[in-house]
Order: sequence, then C-alpha cells, then structure tokens
Amino acid sequence: MKIIGISILSAQQSEPVFLAQATDLSQFGFFERSTAAQFVKFISRTVMKRTPKGKRQSVIHEGNTVRAHLRTDGLGAVMVSDQEYPERVSFSILNKLLEDFATQQNGKWQAVVQDTKLEFPPLDAAIKEYQDPTKADKITKIQKDLDDTIGVMHKTIENLLERDVKLNSLVEKSDDLSAQSKLFYKSAAEHNACCTIS
Repeated sequence: MKIIGISILSAQQSEPVFLAQATDLSQFGFFERSTAAQFVKFISRTVMKRTPKGKRQSVIHEGNTVRAHLRTDGLGAVMVSDQEYPERVSFSILNKLLEDFATQQNGKWQAVVQDTKLEFPPLDAAIKEYQDPTKADKITKIQKDLDDTIGVMHKTIENLLERDVKLNSLVEKSDDLSAQSKLFYKSAAEHNACCTIS
C-alpha cells in the first residue's frame, strides 16, 4: 500500500489549477521520477476536471488508483496510490486535508487562476505519515489488530492440536504405562472431546 501523490486543486475555472501538491516518488528510479511526477500531475488534473462538484470518484489506471473529491465550492483533492490502498481511508484523508486547507487558506485559494504552490505543511506530513493506512483510520487499525490476534489464535490452536497428537503418540509408545493406564487416558480424552475446536 503506497501513496504516490496528493494534490489540492481549484476547479472553479474550466481547467483545474494546482494549489498545493506533495509526492512520494521513492519507489521509482532516479531517472523515472520526473516522468512519474508529470504523470501524477496530468492524471490528477484530468480526473479533477471530470469530477462533478460535490462528488467523489475513483479511477483505476495502469495499476494505480486515482481518487478525487470535489467540494461544491470548487476546492478539490486528488490522491494517486496503488490499488491496494483502502478507498475509505483515501477519502477520509482527502476530506480532512480539504477541510484544513480551506480553513488555513480561506480567501486566498479562491483568487488563484494558475498553477501555484500555496504553503500547506499538513500535505507534506500527510503523504509521509499515511503511507500506513492504519495511522489515518482507527477502524483500519482495529481491523489489523484483530487480524493479528486471529493469526496468533490460529497458531495457538494449531500448536495445541499438534501437542495433543504428540501426547497421544507418546502414550501409545510408552513402556512406563500399563494397559489399564493407557485405557484410562483414552477414555478421559474421549470425555474431554466435547470441547474440540474444528
């Protein structure tokens, strides 16, 4: 799961203009980075231009997912990520960034008519911090913790069942136990079998 770029745009004119942008191009080779940055800019502007005001949309393009959210006032944000990045988390991040940007840049962004880079440090922080989606969304973090716990429980149950099989085999092979003791062990195991986990 990787975020490649997040852009904030104004779509008040026919052609959206960039207000702020942050990219993480570390997954690309040095000579590929400028092309990747141009791709992020192109696809962000193109998807924003085709997003109706007050709507959200997702577009899949060449193994990447582009998610756009355009508010009714013409302020929008676009996230370009790999396809594994969760949709709900993406839109949650975009919504928070738009709210913060509108508050911080109120009155400034509406006057912008060409690509610019308004000062917005939370955007740079967001692209670094939210590479791990569990940091952006509590539900995703809880789900990850649950999945980890379930994995530990399955491992514990497997170990318990494996130990039970080994103990049965040891009882059968033991010379220290009489036939009566082995019969008692088997009988007790059958009575305790009411609580087996399958």
